Parts: sequence; structure tokens; C-alpha cells
Amino acid sequence: MADPIRVRFAPSPTGSLHVGHAHTALFNWLFARHHGGTFILRIEDTDEVRSTEESVSAIYEGLRWLGLDWDEGPDIGGPHAPYIQSERLDVYEEHYRKLLESGRAYYCYCSPEELEERREIMRARGLPPRYDNRCRSLSDAQRAAFEAEGRKPAVRFRMKDHGSTVIRDLIRGDMPYDNSLIGDLIIRKTSGFPTYHFSVVVDDHLMDVTHVIRGEDHISNTVPHLQLMEAFGFEPPRHAHLGLLMGPDRTKLSSRHGATDLAAYRRMGMLPQTMANFLALLGWSTGDDEEILSIGGIVERFDLDRVSKAPSVFDFGKCEFINGQHIRLASLEQLLDIAVPMLAEAGLLEATPSADDRVWVGRVIDLMRDRMRTVGVLTDWGRYFFTDEYEFEERAREKWLRKPETADTLDALAEALEALPDWTVEAIEGAVRNVAEQRGIGGGKAIHPCRAAVTGTTVGPSLFHLLELLPHATVVGRLRLVAEMCRAGAFDEPGPTLGE
Repeated sequence: MADPIRVRFAPSPTGSLHVGHAHTALFNWLFARHHGGTFILRIEDTDEVRSTEESVSAIYEGLRWLGLDWDEGPDIGGPHAPYIQSERLDVYEEHYRKLLESGRAYYCYCSPEELEERREIMRARGLPPRYDNRCRSLSDAQRAAFEAEGRKPAVRFRMKDHGSTVIRDLIRGDMPYDNSLIGDLIIRKTSGFPTYHFSVVVDDHLMDVTHVIRGEDHISNTVPHLQLMEAFGFEPPRHAHLGLLMGPDRTKLSSRHGATDLAAYRRMGMLPQTMANFLALLGWSTGDDEEILSIGGIVERFDLDRVSKAPSVFDFGKCEFINGQHIRLASLEQLLDIAVPMLAEAGLLEATPSADDRVWVGRVIDLMRDRMRTVGVLTDWGRYFFTDEYEFEERAREKWLRKPETADTLDALAEALEALPDWTVEAIEGAVRNVAEQRGIGGGKAIHPCRAAVTGTTVGPSLFHLLELLPHATVVGRLRLVAEMCRAGAFDEPGPTLGE
């Protein structure tokens, strides 16, 4: 590509960072990094009512967590500062005047109530609810009369009435749109703030954006944007419209499909490299069957020629699978940095654990990591490592803890383990298997009740290794307590936790 690549991610700070927005940001960043270009962060806060500083902070935090850095932006500056649209109002005023003076824009005095009434009439007639161009040709006297009433005008852009506008898309090819279907759009609100359509066109030009990569839901917006560029005499950037993210039911991804906030995946223990890997595979192909990729590997391979126009299904199960693979590859320090705050928030660990506690949690992670799909399972599935307040799964109750012989087996295990002078994997395994032999039962009929009692589950990492990680007295105490609970019939009904 001859010209230096310049792309932008320009979110509106009106809520959390949606995974769909993160997907768009990632594709822009990957394209820039692959081609040695510039990635710009611009905050489009022209919705002055709903925009918040908290949302701006969430955008920064989400992008940084995902590993996306920017070359120009509000917090680091750049040659086209400011990068927050509410700080660029004087720039937009200059450009409104150009359109008003050329006749491509005009003042509109219609109230919101009048506009909605006319839209309702159009809907009733089966027509698209577009603006009826009522104020296009007002006389000076009519404008004066409206202003005498105290009406504050908006500014509208005069769209073309005839012909078609062609979007030349790098992913979808040429897409012609009938100009007669789109009404004149507002480019400056009565508040004096620009609308999205106007500010995005002006800023993309002034910031030398070469490629606009965004979701296909923006295709209809591209038509007025191209007409605005033409009215100003701007050279349009290249456009690439990504397929939307869909839920498993093939409808647009929304909260009914589960979490859509990027931060929610961070809270459940997804790794940032997982989300970058997973989101990259939504609409982009590596060209082979490889799916577990580092961010560097994705940058090396990424380009728009392998991006599909088809929607992509956000499959949480696949996201979990990819996360499990990255957990196996991740450094222990990274996993600890994620796990320790989660455990502290769940009340399972001190907020500032000691160095010894951190080492011990690391040993738990190393034992569990091959079975973990999220780091968050430590607070649920791995709860028994950190507290005696764990529940007993129905399968554990039904298969082992309701059996009449289990109580005696647990007592025998407690006695044998209590007598061990060395609390090692080898000693623990020898004692458990010796109990089975003495009782004339298979090893599994000692191992599985032991796991059910000590962990409340029927599956997990090596029993002998997990017992070694727990304090000697804790294991013996749990075995004896659960034996008593078995005799008392505590597991005949669902729901008890240890000691209830």
C-alpha cells in the first residue's frame, strides 16, 4: 500500500465497552500493526446527554487490557489533537459555514414533536419515515417568523434527490444505494453540538484517516458520509464493513445471549490474549486450521483479504476452550495476578496475601490449570482449596455419600492419613490404597469417596496431589466430619455444605 495506513477507533462513551466495539477496535489495530501504520483513538462524545467520564475510562481500560495500544489519542496527544469531539466544536463551526454558504446545508426549525408526527403519518402510509424536506426552501420571512417564536434551528445537509451513491467496499465490493430513499439529515443539533454523521466525516478527513473499518450496521451511514465528503471536496477513505457478531440463534448479539460487556469476560477470568485470539477469529481466517494464536502471530498474518462479510457467531463455549488453551500456555505470574484479586473479592483469600500464600495459590493453579477453562473456576469449582464452606454436588451425594458403607471407609481413611509422619503425595497414595486393600475393595472405592468428602465433587485433579496441598489436619477433619454427616443422613436431601 503506497500511502501510510491510518485507521481509527472512535467509540461513543455512553456505556461499557461492548465486545462488538472491541472486535472493531481489534481489527483496526491489527490492520495498522500489520502494515506498520497508525492506530488512532478518538472519543466521539457528541451525545452530550449520555456521554460520561466513567465510560471514557472504561474504554481506555478495556483496550489496554486487550493489549491494544494507540499512537494518537486524547491521553497521549498527536498531530491532530484534540481527539475528543466535544473539544473540537470550533472546527465544526467552520465547516458548517462552508456548507451553508454553498447551499448544501440549511436551517431547519421543525420541532421534535412535529418530526415524529410526520414520521407516524409516513409509517401509516407504508412509506419509509424519512424527513420530508419541509425547511429546504424557507423564505427569509418564514425563517424570521420561526425565530420570532423562539425556535432554535438545527442545520440539515441537503442530500441528493436522484441517482445513486456507490460504496466501494474492500470486503463487499461495490454497493449502490438509491439517493431518493434518504432524507436530509441533521448535521448540527439545536444545542450547537454536531451529529455523528457530520463530526465523523470532518474528523476522518482532518486526521488523514486512510481506511474506515467498522461494522456492517454502519453501511447505511456511509451513503450520507460519502455525500458530505463530496460536498466538501474531501478524498474519501477506503471503507471495509465487517460482519456483525451474532448470538447462537443467529440474531444480533445482545444481553439475552449472555455477557456483551468486555469487562465481564475479564471478571470471569478470561485472559486478554484469549479475547484477542477469539475475537480475531470472528470474521477473519488464518488460512489454515490453527486456532490458538499469539497476538504477534495474528498481527503477522492479518489482512483484510481474509475477512469475511458474513456474520460470525459468538460461541461462548469456543471462547472458553480457547481460554483453557491459553491458560496452559500462560505464565504462572500472569495467572496469579488474575486469580489473587478474584479470590480476595470472593472472601477466600486475604486482600494482600503473604508471599507464602501467593506461592501456595500458585501451586493450586499449577495443579488445576490443565482442567481450567477460566481462572474464575478457582472461586467455585476449586473452592474447597480455600474454605470448608463448599457444597456437595448431587453426583457426589448420590454415587458415594448416601452409600451405607461410605462412613466406615471415610473413618478408616481418616485414621490412616492421620498416622502419616510425612505429608507427601507418595505417602498419601500409599495410605489410601492400603485402606482399600485392608477393606477388600478396589482402589476406586476408597479414592472416590475420599474425593467426594474432601472436595464435594467427583472430578478434579489428581486426588493425592490435591490432598498434599491441603493441610494435613484439614483433610483428616473433613473425612471425620463427613463420615458423621453420612451416618446422620445429611446427604439424603440436596444442599448441605460441610458441617451442616
